[in-house]
Amino acid sequence: MSISLRHGMTIPLPGPLHTHRDRLEELADVGYTDVWTSETDSADGFTPLALAAAWEPRLRLGTAIIPAYTRSPAVLAQTVAAMSDAAPGRFAIGIGSSSQIIVERWNGVPFERPYQRVRDVVRFLKDALNGEKVATSYDSFSIDGFRLGIRPEQPPTILIAALREGMLRLAGKEADGTIINWLAPNDVPKVAEIINQFGDDKEIVARIFVCPSENAEVVRRAARYAIAAYLNVPVCAAFHAWLGRSAQLQPMWSHWQAGDRQAALAAIPDEVVDALIVHGSPAACRARIQQYHDNGVTTSALAILPLDPGLDLHAATLQLAPPPSPANG
Repeated sequence: MSISLRHGMTIPLPGPLHTHRDRLEELADVGYTDVWTSETDSADGFTPLALAAAWEPRLRLGTAIIPAYTRSPAVLAQTVAAMSDAAPGRFAIGIGSSSQIIVERWNGVPFERPYQRVRDVVRFLKDALNGEKVATSYDSFSIDGFRLGIRPEQPPTILIAALREGMLRLAGKEADGTIINWLAPNDVPKVAEIINQFGDDKEIVARIFVCPSENAEVVRRAARYAIAAYLNVPVCAAFHAWLGRSAQLQPMWSHWQAGDRQAALAAIPDEVVDALIVHGSPAACRARIQQYHDNGVTTSALAILPLDPGLDLHAATLQLAPPPSPANG
């Protein structure tokens, strides 16, 4: 592998954003190389990174992900250019289709032709960041005469969030890599095989959901709610069918479609929970995270889930820190 392994943490961390400077410095001190955001119903995907850009120059900054629909193309290009200008060589923009709930129901934007929209946003960003005056009719929108007023010293890394083969191939062909989530370590080779067809310099970022607690039954009980919410979305269900989990998940899908939510939760096997959620002692969690890297993930972006009410989230970030190595200090 020609790309260095990286170890990231999802931000924002608990507490008001204005209090996070020391926490970001601490993440870098203990060996994290990256911080990653998402954008759903809490902080937007860029403000926490802008703060981190100013406060902690040792950290690379990334979005995992920004929906391709919820900002106009020109505004998105301005934001990406500004972030790249603020943190030259340290910014990665992850773009994805997101979901119908976030895009259409929460933002009032039609969730149409997601493959084309993601592809066209990536193509437009490349055109705009090259300094060109863009006057192009892409398949899903048209731009007439836009030129960025700033040109970053170094272009950002561009990543595409992907589930199945079509979007993975798009990521390999037109971006610098992909962002994946909600999969087990032994699922990674199937994804990596597709991406790596386009070169061994492609980045594979995995958001990994972690709860470092040995209170297994409490963790599994809470995790079932998160798993059911995700794996009953049609595109996500299709992803896990593609990964080979249809037999394990069909009882849950059937109960969910029949409207019996409690039966659906009860039908999620422990084996599925344990495959998709990293839990156990901090040492066991670190070993499990390493399995993702061993199977092809180049950048881990940990997301700590408070599935155990007794979990100390601050302590958990320190307990999950990567082991010292030449790559991370």
